[in-house]
Amino acid sequence: MDNNKPMMNPRLCFGLAVAALLIGGCKTPTRVDKGPIKAATFSFLHPGPLPEAAFSENRQQIHALIQEAISNNLTGKGLRWVQSGGDLTVAYLIVVGNNVTTSAINDYFGYSPDATALVDRAHKAYTGGQQREYFQAGTLLIDLIDSRTQKVLARNYVTRQLLQNPSADVQKERIQEAVNEALQGVRIER
Repeated sequence: MDNNKPMMNPRLCFGLAVAALLIGGCKTPTRVDKGPIKAATFSFLHPGPLPEAAFSENRQQIHALIQEAISNNLTGKGLRWVQSGGDLTVAYLIVVGNNVTTSAINDYFGYSPDATALVDRAHKAYTGGQQREYFQAGTLLIDLIDSRTQKVLARNYVTRQLLQNPSADVQKERIQEAVNEALQGVRIER
C-alpha cells in the first residue's frame, strides 16, 4: 500500500482527507465515539467469499499488516483477540486515491452502504481540489462494532501520503502509526 518516495505535501494530503470525510450531504458518520467501550475480546469481520479484485496488489500482505497493527493496539488496551465471536467486531476500509481515481478495498468492511458513501466522499475530495500535481493518498477507516447489537461504537480514520517502494519495516511502522492514530481515543472498560 505504501511506496517510498513522497509525492505530495503532507499538509495538502491531510486537508484532502479531512475534506473527503467531511463533505456534506451524507448521513454516514466518519467518526463515532460513544464513550468507553465495555468489552474483553475482539474479532475481525468475516464477510464470506470475496470476488477477485479488479486491480492488482498484495492485498493479503496489507491485510495481515493492518490486522497485526490493530491487534497490537487493542491488546495494548486490554482486549484479547479471538478467532470469531468477540465482544467487538473490528471492520476496516481502505481507500486509495489520486487526482483522477479512487479505489476501495472493503474486504474487511462488509457490505454496508457506509462503504459506498465514504468512498464517494473521498473521491470527491481526492479529485475535486485545485491540486494539479499528481499525488497518491490512502485512507484507513476503522470501525469497532458491538457484536450483539451491530451498532458502531467507535469510528475513526487516518489519511497518509503513499510512498514509493517502502521497505517492509517502513511499511509496517507506518501502518502501525496510522492504526494507533485512528484508535487513539478509544477507551476500553471491562
